[in-house]
Amino acid sequence: MSLNIEFEVPSWDEIYDMLLRLAERIRGDRFHPDVIVGVSRGGWPPARVMSDLLGNPELANVRVEFYVGVAETKGEPVITQPLSVPVKGRRVLIMDDVADTGKSLRLVRDHVEKNGATEIKLATIYYKPWSEIKPDYYVRETEAWIVFPWERKETVRNMVERCKVKGIPLEEVKRRLIEGGFDQRLLERFIREVLEEV
Repeated sequence: MSLNIEFEVPSWDEIYDMLLRLAERIRGDRFHPDVIVGVSRGGWPPARVMSDLLGNPELANVRVEFYVGVAETKGEPVITQPLSVPVKGRRVLIMDDVADTGKSLRLVRDHVEKNGATEIKLATIYYKPWSEIKPDYYVRETEAWIVFPWERKETVRNMVERCKVKGIPLEEVKRRLIEGGFDQRLLERFIREVLEEV
């Protein structure tokens, strides 16, 4: 069996540059959120950076569970931690790392709306063309599976497990991750650590 996933592995600096451009677009749109809501877990790092770039310390959290592995989901997304602050009568920027299926973003947007926000905008770093919802702000469109800096070891762990279960050669996964931009030394280290965990 072979692997039919293409990877994109942006660096921390590339992510930061994209968040700078995202912040410029939000400011250019004259949208001034009262609260930035990070969608847990992937939306936390970009929400924190956006808080800094927009000069807005009002951060909130919503936790959604959906992905169980690389490109593998479980049914429908579920909110497991509701909004951490009240948003009634407030302008809200919902921040996530990627709009992939769009289901999590739609769920969070509906949740924020039900909690009385007066204006809601969605921002992601990446957008995938098949997403059922298009963010108001995004920087890059891709069809690849993105491996963000804050989830590299988790991705390696998931891929090693997938190789075992589906009989995919680990060398193929390594090659594809490196082609996508994964640092080879770091990849070798994580594979070693993950194999030692078993």
